[in-house]
Amino acid sequence: MAYLFNTPQQQSEMLQTIGVQSIESLFDQVPDNLQLSRPLELPPPMGELELQSYLESTCRQNQDGSSNVCMMGGGAYDHFIPSVVDEIASRGEFYTAYTPYQAEASQGSLQAFFEYQTLICQLTGMEVSNASLYEGGTSVSEAIFMAMRVTRRHQKIVVLGSAHPEYLQVIRTYLSHLNCVIEVIPTPSGAADLETVEAALDEQTACLVVQHPNFFGCLEEVRGLTQLAQKVGALSVVAFDPISLGILERPGEYGADIAVAEGQSLGTPLQFGGPYLGILACKEKYVRQMPGRLIGQTTDRNGNRCFVLNLQAREQHIRREKATSNICTNQGLLALRATIYLALLGKNGIRQVAELCCRKSHYAAERLADIDGIELAFDQPFFKEFCVRTDDSAAAFRNKASTAGFSIGPNLDQFSMLAADSKAPIERSNLVAITECRSRSEIDQLADALSASPLQAAKQ
Repeated sequence: MAYLFNTPQQQSEMLQTIGVQSIESLFDQVPDNLQLSRPLELPPPMGELELQSYLESTCRQNQDGSSNVCMMGGGAYDHFIPSVVDEIASRGEFYTAYTPYQAEASQGSLQAFFEYQTLICQLTGMEVSNASLYEGGTSVSEAIFMAMRVTRRHQKIVVLGSAHPEYLQVIRTYLSHLNCVIEVIPTPSGAADLETVEAALDEQTACLVVQHPNFFGCLEEVRGLTQLAQKVGALSVVAFDPISLGILERPGEYGADIAVAEGQSLGTPLQFGGPYLGILACKEKYVRQMPGRLIGQTTDRNGNRCFVLNLQAREQHIRREKATSNICTNQGLLALRATIYLALLGKNGIRQVAELCCRKSHYAAERLADIDGIELAFDQPFFKEFCVRTDDSAAAFRNKASTAGFSIGPNLDQFSMLAADSKAPIERSNLVAITECRSRSEIDQLADALSASPLQAAKQ
């Protein structure tokens, strides 16, 4: 959906171009008896998000009036995407661009990736970013391999049990044929205990992997955890939520060595599991051990600014014996969408989105926790996602919400490995994620539906 507007200055320029003094004078040729004598009864002006919501609700009148409001989390989120992201990313020169094997002929793509790297560094507070990876899970695993190369330790890694269980699956797959111990720290309270983590770390540990906010939505004590890892010579690998950095401390500010993320929330819509965007940034001293591509800036022989593809030792290149990874491409189109999104919102915009997510999710948590048979699973601070435990089964709880027109979840019972890894009480538990897209009215409707009896909810 296009969202077009023009400023008074632009209106003046257009009128001057066609040679008229005002918009009203355009209607002088229309007879008075055919002109509307009263103002149009138009609603007040709306922002793009409000206008989109209004049009969607109007379109639903052509159906049965039902809706499906997304409050699902677990790693992919329903964030608002300004229409300009689709407009620019769908331009032919971007949409059809492929891997720049001949970098000198791909200056436009290289510049876009260079801008992406710059914005990711500004977002994370880290010194260097690569030109993107596949998605969040492989970014975590690539960071682990990178930590092994930096520390020259291959015997052991430590991962918090509050990390995404699918990230843990990918890690185990990556390390399945290496003689490396993966020690998972239980997090029964929803977040890690520093003393427990400290006891697990030793001089053989290559890295400590922390997700913050974690899979349960809870915040970890990342500064303390980072210091514990570095105390024994291990690297701190932090998987972050990009939107959360609008209000939370950036990884570079608390000393993380490698910061990784799933970048779907930066301008990529929900689309049945991908493709998504892997983000990886690190300290500059580790740059030669970084996987993927790095775009650099230089000048040509005429002194003009240009861009180059450097530090690209990859498995399919001539120097493949020195490759840091077997990743042979990058999510360029999704990285471009993230670049447009970040450039459009800027520092203040990201902060506003983060504040809206935080405030609305806490309001939703308070409303749901006041309902008999529903409680917050963990007494921990959270950002935009939280875990609820119910007297009913998790599936029954989700079905009741679905009947009322709301999609929540995922159901934690489906992650069989999570109970063993985290030791957290996940039975009868669901995740609920509230982004800036959700309104107070929608949250209240969900709470009212869940507080009703099963029969009443079914009738609604």
